[in-house]
Amino acid sequence: MTELRWLDPDTLDFPPSSEALASPNGLLAVGGDLAPDRLIAAYRRGIFPWYEEGQPLLWWSPDPRTVLAPSALHVSRSMAKFLRKTRFQVTFDQDFAAVMRACAEPRDYTDATWITPDMQHAYGQLHQRNIAHSVEVWDGTELVGGLYGIALGKVFFGESMFSRRSNASKTGFISLVRELRQRGCELIDCQMPTAHLESLGATPLSRAAFAQALGVLCHEQIPSCWQNMPARIPD
Repeated sequence: MTELRWLDPDTLDFPPSSEALASPNGLLAVGGDLAPDRLIAAYRRGIFPWYEEGQPLLWWSPDPRTVLAPSALHVSRSMAKFLRKTRFQVTFDQDFAAVMRACAEPRDYTDATWITPDMQHAYGQLHQRNIAHSVEVWDGTELVGGLYGIALGKVFFGESMFSRRSNASKTGFISLVRELRQRGCELIDCQMPTAHLESLGATPLSRAAFAQALGVLCHEQIPSCWQNMPARIPD
């Protein structure tokens, strides 16, 4: 049985993702911190933090990984019709903090959240460094949906989404994928499978193949696919 490794607080090293546990799927390491440089190092390796208040900091790399190639985005006829008629407006990076707070709110199925105050602070720091980004969906002046994640090279790592109106999160996600595709994004990390994401074209990818793709697409010299993202989707 693989033994979980505690991270050295003085380095940004992680164990190989191949050492992650099979059960629970993808649990790789414990400890460390949420410093921006550690988070960036983790994402470049296909590793992300996921824990609840009161737990130690846990790091994950599940196998398989749920991903979406922007060119494979599927929009159903009913959703395409909705998008043509909706009064929703979509913006980018206009209220990152509000999107994170909304994603942290209790859900119908649980009051627990992994988006702790520490997580909100850490990703807020990444947003200030133009690495973490948000998508906002508005009904007039009311924020009704959105999502946030990390952009590194030609990859966008989705973290969480929320919806206060029917189809609000789908509207934001579809708009994001279309914009990222125009800017050279080749892979969107959806982390874990859901029926919602699968209906939009997300598919499983082995952890080894995912790590190999990141080695090519997330190289430090590759400009972020978020470059020149508009503030809003034109009417």
